[in-house]
Amino acid sequence: MTAVRTTYALTTVTAAACAAVLATAIPASAINSYNAAPAPERTEVGALVATWDNDGDPATPDRVDWVCSGTMIDANTFLTAAHCTTDWPDNVRFHVSLDQDVQAGLDRAAAAHPGDPAAQARSVAVEGTAHNHPAYPGPASDTHDISVIELPASAMKARWSFTPAALPRAGALDALGAQGLNATPFLVAGYGTEESKRGPGGHTHPGGGVRMKAPVSFDALNPAWIRLAMTAPQGNGGACYGDSGGPNFATLNGTFTLVATTITGDSPCYATNVTYRLDSPGARAFLKPYVQLP
Repeated sequence: MTAVRTTYALTTVTAAACAAVLATAIPASAINSYNAAPAPERTEVGALVATWDNDGDPATPDRVDWVCSGTMIDANTFLTAAHCTTDWPDNVRFHVSLDQDVQAGLDRAAAAHPGDPAAQARSVAVEGTAHNHPAYPGPASDTHDISVIELPASAMKARWSFTPAALPRAGALDALGAQGLNATPFLVAGYGTEESKRGPGGHTHPGGGVRMKAPVSFDALNPAWIRLAMTAPQGNGGACYGDSGGPNFATLNGTFTLVATTITGDSPCYATNVTYRLDSPGARAFLKPYVQLP
């Protein structure tokens, strides 16, 4: 069984509401709890924040939450997943935050600006414009689950210092082959919740809203996908809900490279991270108008 790694897997409104519950129920953390660590140094990794209408009056937004993860790939382009930026109410507005703890920032903003989700979003993030792959959702072989948020570079620079992630050359993962990929360490990062926890109320996914990282390892390669193992006994961590669109890095020819984005995986978040390759022809064709490719 697989599940998209977004905090609104059920519906754009009800599951985003679940994200708020999950993120505030206990002290926030992200990725999963095993073999994971905070990632304050990964300043190019950010959270996708949305404001939208939930009361039938589209004139003003009445909801705000972080919903997915992503990565700055140049001074004004934030890479995430298309399923994070589609099927929202018409008045949705997207923002990007590069804060280490975006949930704490939203909590402070809610206290400072009660009843004003737009001001709360502005307190933690910069607003941008989403561009989804025009062929999303495609077939299972290549769903085209990729999106970018274009942002004002001056506003991003004024708030955060970051070096955009390096993208891979065409076919970089194919060139390594299975042997090379098995020997390559991978790192997943994002703001998502923890793996499934059993409690009195059943299974939950606690935490979320803090930038974390964890090692993962190669499992399988397909034309549009790379599957990464999250199994704890091998020293791996992994991604979970809210990590959709977030980065999976590998060191290629000595360069720390953003090779894939988190899309889906097993529902409990214990076994596999299914990620969208950025070295594939389809991904590169989509990205070419927005960023200089190697």
